[in-house]
Amino acid sequence: MSSSTTGTVGSTAAAEPGPGSPAAVAVTGEAGGVSTARPTTAASRLWGQIGRFTVVGVLCTAASIGLYALLRPSVGPQWANALALVSTSILNTALNRAATFRIQGGQGAARDHARGLLVMGIAWVITASSLALLHWLQPEATVTEELWTTTLAGFLATVVRFTLFRQWIFRRARNA
Repeated sequence: MSSSTTGTVGSTAAAEPGPGSPAAVAVTGEAGGVSTARPTTAASRLWGQIGRFTVVGVLCTAASIGLYALLRPSVGPQWANALALVSTSILNTALNRAATFRIQGGQGAARDHARGLLVMGIAWVITASSLALLHWLQPEATVTEELWTTTLAGFLATVVRFTLFRQWIFRRARNA
């Protein structure tokens, strides 16, 4: 089953992959003829999603670290971590929905964001546990040590987040 756009110069449309076959990108030229560009395999789609997810993650991690550093002096490490994660989680889900998994429009957005908050809760458990362990091992840990700890734990949380986004929340767009 494939689709293409006709009548528009230089437009593209993705062909839907059949079982066991790679997808191809169809390009409509000036004369209206369709030529096929390189095939898009499941592996290349996955790596594209990982790349887009990484860009979104770097942006949201930078925002989260900044919020943590800003909030930490007034609310302490655990509250700063929780507030930074909740604040950036909504942005993260919206960006991943649109950029990583290429879902447009409002249909299912509320459900996606609710599930995104659940996934954020899992990420929070991972990072909060890492902070608790740090303070158990080193009660006088510095803000810098806390940031390193939550950032490193965040890498594990990121793998969990991507897996849950791809397999559960945005499953309908896994091949985007």
